[in-house]
Amino acid sequence: MPAIRIFLRLFIFSILIAVSPAFADQATVRVAVLQFGTLNWEMDVIRHHGLDKKYQFHLEVTPVGSKNATTVALQSGAADVIYSDWVWVNRQRHNQKNYGFSPVTSSAGGVYVNPEFKAEGLKDLNGMRLGVAGGPVDKSWLLLQAYSRKKQGINLQEQIEPVFAAPPLLNKLMFDQKIPASLNFWHYSARLKAKGFTPVITVPEMLEGLGIKVQVPLVGWVFSEKWLGSNKELLHKFLLASTEAREILLTSDQEWQRIKPLTKSENDDIFIALKEEYRKGVLKQFTTEHLKALEQLYSIFVQEGGKRLTGGADRLDTDLFWVPSKSGIARVSMGGGLE
Repeated sequence: MPAIRIFLRLFIFSILIAVSPAFADQATVRVAVLQFGTLNWEMDVIRHHGLDKKYQFHLEVTPVGSKNATTVALQSGAADVIYSDWVWVNRQRHNQKNYGFSPVTSSAGGVYVNPEFKAEGLKDLNGMRLGVAGGPVDKSWLLLQAYSRKKQGINLQEQIEPVFAAPPLLNKLMFDQKIPASLNFWHYSARLKAKGFTPVITVPEMLEGLGIKVQVPLVGWVFSEKWLGSNKELLHKFLLASTEAREILLTSDQEWQRIKPLTKSENDDIFIALKEEYRKGVLKQFTTEHLKALEQLYSIFVQEGGKRLTGGADRLDTDLFWVPSKSGIARVSMGGGLE
């Protein structure tokens, strides 16, 4: 028995020696993602193409069951990076918890109705029940109310009955004709579109109607600025790999065929709709013009969502935005350029 123990120890030691040079200079980036979220597509592309190895880091992905679980993982130090929205980051900064945000996508859904109702505009929803994903302070729901009031003089709270529910349940209610209309997240809206449901208005159309003329990010990578302080190069490498993965998904139909099982598409129409909507949402650039648009957007969120959404932060902290540049990760400056 002692001889066997000695052999096993030597064997394990030899393995550690063999693999250690490969990882000696590669720090790990720990990412918490929703177990069945669309972000898994990008993570798979990074690993399949070895983009973490290309940029000299090790990607460690931890699947979690809910959006709240991702923020808990970040706040507890169990994850270095999560995928969330900049409004949450702004709220944390207001409470002296300095997190940063790197923009990724503007993907958003819209209002879809059963084609039997033949609704051509929001006024046609009068008296209907509208399914809403994300709860009473969901940002798309707030934008819809602001748009309705400004462009059509409608108070949606008086005109329709919101039905708040989880995104998968809302789609099931739509398919079962239990509700006539819904405002859901982009990938659920894409499924509705593929099955013949009619779009009444999309979130980009709401934004344009509210005077926001540029493509603005809604979600992206979130990280602690304390962690960033000693890991700028590491985060830069991760963001470069993330950007390259999205570029592959933007340009390669072959890659979409490879990840098709991950999309859980019930048929080719849904698969094509998911691919098209994903590509529409990818943010190509982020400049001071986008910062100014986000300030305008945040003022709408403050007015519509109040403290329940913002946590009392009445202004947008524009220092929270970071982007990868040629020389490294940099903060986008309102004065122009990168800092």
